[in-house]
Amino acid sequence: MNVSIVAAGTLCGRISPVGMGSAEDRALLEQLRDRTDASLIGAGTLRAENPEMRGSGGCLSEKRLRAVICGSGVLSAAGKRIFVVGPPPLVFTGHGRVASLTDSLGGVAEVCGIDDGGHGLSVAAAIAELARRGARSVLIEGGGGLNHAALAEGVVDEVYFTVTPFLSGDRRAVPLADGPGPLGDPFLPLNLLSCRQSASGELFLHYQVAGRVHDV
Repeated sequence: MNVSIVAAGTLCGRISPVGMGSAEDRALLEQLRDRTDASLIGAGTLRAENPEMRGSGGCLSEKRLRAVICGSGVLSAAGKRIFVVGPPPLVFTGHGRVASLTDSLGGVAEVCGIDDGGHGLSVAAAIAELARRGARSVLIEGGGGLNHAALAEGVVDEVYFTVTPFLSGDRRAVPLADGPGPLGDPFLPLNLLSCRQSASGELFLHYQVAGRVHDV
């Protein structure tokens, strides 16, 4: 299983509000979806945005898995295209919240119970369930809390980060990894695999998490 995080952010590392990336950045995201078997997002990202997780050319594969992780067990399908376009997504929540979330979503998604990971739902358990369903690669598309949890649990192999030519300075804006403590002592080391500059002023960075084997 190969697990990647993808995000675009400001020079100060803020990934919200989304939409700061160029058309070239969007194309990269779609190409990564083409090359992976599943996407995983946090419920907060779904509440704030309206993703469908389409690949290149607007393609939405019937075989590709789309999943949401929802620790609170509270999620509305109203107005969210992921629940009406393409195959029904998988929604992960705690075992005790499966029945209530299934009822509130009204059958537009499959709800799956997973274990607690210490600081919330276990991302590793969600990844394992996606693997059980045939996924050999997973693209984590945010937000910051999910990114932090996945990195803290040691399930991430690669990070794709687009540095956009903007500064935020807003402490309320979500960073790339947003969690209760440091990911290392004090840092989680990364190995740079590639760096490409765009005419848009963006930098396209591709890192391997140190200690993980890069799956080419």
